[in-house]
Amino acid sequence: LFYIILQHLKTCQHTDSAADVLLQKRGGAGIITLNRPKVLNALSLRMIQQIYPQIKAWEQDPETFLIIIKGTGEKAFCAGGDVRAIADAGKAGDRMTQDYFREEYTLNNAVGTCKKPYVALIDGITMGGGVGLSVHGHFRVATEKTVFAMPETAIGLFPDVGGGYFLPRLSGKIGYLLALTGFRLKGRDVLKAGIATHFVESEKLPDLEKDLIALKSPSKENIADLLSSYHNQTKIDQEKEFVLDEHMEKINSIFSANSMEEIVQKLKQDGSPFAMKQLETMNKMSPTSLKLALRQLREGASMSLQDVFTMEYRLSQACMRGHDFYEGVRAVLIDKDQSPRWKPAALEEVSDEFVDNCFKPLGNNDLKL
Repeated sequence: LFYIILQHLKTCQHTDSAADVLLQKRGGAGIITLNRPKVLNALSLRMIQQIYPQIKAWEQDPETFLIIIKGTGEKAFCAGGDVRAIADAGKAGDRMTQDYFREEYTLNNAVGTCKKPYVALIDGITMGGGVGLSVHGHFRVATEKTVFAMPETAIGLFPDVGGGYFLPRLSGKIGYLLALTGFRLKGRDVLKAGIATHFVESEKLPDLEKDLIALKSPSKENIADLLSSYHNQTKIDQEKEFVLDEHMEKINSIFSANSMEEIVQKLKQDGSPFAMKQLETMNKMSPTSLKLALRQLREGASMSLQDVFTMEYRLSQACMRGHDFYEGVRAVLIDKDQSPRWKPAALEEVSDEFVDNCFKPLGNNDLKL
């Protein structure tokens, strides 16, 4: 009996954590459902380890014509990586601080190189790690409930998961604003910024999914046509102008500066309410993170996606060795006092030499894709 109970406990534990992500085949579609609604579908290492081999298997399967990824619950697609678990691991000297980023970026790259059309339904909060699961895919469907952000500089990290690739490729210098300030884009603005490819009403997503599943041996064009037909029927906020439109000239001029100090100086010189708001936000961010992120985007602008992930893996490990990530997680997620004490505390104190060091190759420990 004891043995039976033990076996039962083992299977319970397995199905419990296995249920964090659901992997189903329906019609011609492989469907990935992030299933941790209580924590806004935060992406754990366990989930990454289940999703990656499944994408690779579906890529090889002649009966799978597309892959759909979505989140459970009303609130989020995926609010990000499981940073609290990573911080705990780092404090305990656990290998997970290496494994998590290595396996997450490998998964992000699989999304970016997927041979089958990949459709991300980014309904609700889509931040950090959730962006990595969606933005590199062929199709990203936003809704009026989508909230996009890359808020990593607020926790002593940097806009990773391929942010060094997709952010500098957005129009003008929008990506630099998003990277450094964690600026939130909502609803149709996620489409207008170029993060999403389509915009569909949230309550129409179940119908869209049914129609995608029902397609018979669809080509990428067939899928694009179906998404476009839903997109064209969506009238919400059609007339609204893009939230950053009126600030574009400012953004392009200010964020083309070569250094963080120069960006700060230009924001002060500008003095408009918009500029002051961004300055106020950046003053709360980790100075080290700001410097890493600016260089990450400037270098990533001319790199391949794979080289960006290799660069970002080096940066992730530098953050794991440092101070600010643990302090940021403490202030924002654990104690929630929102008063991180960054070290160093000012941009001027983050030396170029220190930044250079964070970008140095890791030899045998480098991420190879």
